[in-house]
Amino acid sequence: MATWKMLSFQDAVSPIKEQLILFHDHTMMIIMMITSTVIYMMISLTMNKLSNRNLMEGQLIELIWTLMPAMLLVIIAMPSLKILYLIEEINKPLITLKAIGHQWYWTYEYSDFKKIEFESYMKKTENLEKNEYRLLEVDNRIIMPFNTKMRILVTSTDVIHSWTIPSLGIKIDGTPGRINQGGILTMRPGVFYGQCSEICGANHSFMPIVMESVNMKTFNNWIKSFIQ
Repeated sequence: MATWKMLSFQDAVSPIKEQLILFHDHTMMIIMMITSTVIYMMISLTMNKLSNRNLMEGQLIELIWTLMPAMLLVIIAMPSLKILYLIEEINKPLITLKAIGHQWYWTYEYSDFKKIEFESYMKKTENLEKNEYRLLEVDNRIIMPFNTKMRILVTSTDVIHSWTIPSLGIKIDGTPGRINQGGILTMRPGVFYGQCSEICGANHSFMPIVMESVNMKTFNNWIKSFIQ
């Protein structure tokens, strides 16, 4: 999760998040090169008195400064398109989770199992236990197995919400009357935090998301205890 004075991204938990971080670093290197070149040229122009009053055109330099930005845009666009396709790819998910946004809490349904449906509210400060985070902890966590392909369906009953967990690199809008879907694949166990990322009303900042990633045996035991 994010901590104070964190300047970088959260640690990647999914392959998609890893690709997003690599793409960010790739793009930032190009931006830094362009910015450094422009600053150097601006300083050079202001620090000397050279001028060419007879220069009317320069077709070669115009061709160069037209082709170079076009090439840079292609270099940036190709990895971006690759990641967009990876985000949309959902291949034979083992588990389906449905998240329904309300003002201001989430309802979850495990579509592959009967009778597994629960509401998830933010815990009040006075109910927090030791090592739990204020404004981020919920009374009912999502339990999911790691190294397992999952599909999440997101919708809403009232206004537009957004189901987001930064460390997973996932952000899906919950729109009334529409179901949006995405894929989840966690690579390790842990507890991952998120929040609604769409301004949905007065208590928008008080509907957190907590997903706990466990092994398959623990997940099966949780399912059995929930059904019983």
